[in-house]
Amino acid sequence: MLQDWSQLLAPAVQERICLLLNHVISRETLAMAKLKPHAGRAVVVHLAGWPALLPRAPDLVLAITPAGLLERQEVSPAEAMRIEVDASNPAAMALAALSGERPRVSVQGDAALAGDLNWLIEHLRWDVADDLAKIVGPAPAHQLVRWGGAIASGLAVLARSAASLVPGGRAGA
Repeated sequence: MLQDWSQLLAPAVQERICLLLNHVISRETLAMAKLKPHAGRAVVVHLAGWPALLPRAPDLVLAITPAGLLERQEVSPAEAMRIEVDASNPAAMALAALSGERPRVSVQGDAALAGDLNWLIEHLRWDVADDLAKIVGPAPAHQLVRWGGAIASGLAVLARSAASLVPGGRAGA
């Protein structure tokens, strides 16, 4: 039953991830310019080390559009760039992402595309405060982001501490 839900939910979650990525990319013209020459190419994002106790997380297949944005694909083409994200501890990975830490990734494939994707991973960040400011105004948005950052940092420390107590856990993850 749980597997059925994950198969139904995964495409919807992946579509939202693609929308978020496009939102972040579209706010930076240099990012779109870096992707445009790779239009028609595909990127497969694989969650490496995903815990066996959780429902399987399918690969996210993204095609680069002529506009320099991403489009979710159902099937992975034979020649696709492969990005592996260390997902051995999904909770710690999510908390680290909330606190702005970059996940451990491995990029395999064409050197030019790999270089441009690495640039995107290194330099692009979601400006949550700017998006919130459009809804609630600049001052409340700034305060909400500060509170959210403090909560995320505290949860990340808690997750690292818990991971160090579990046999086989990594204290620095």
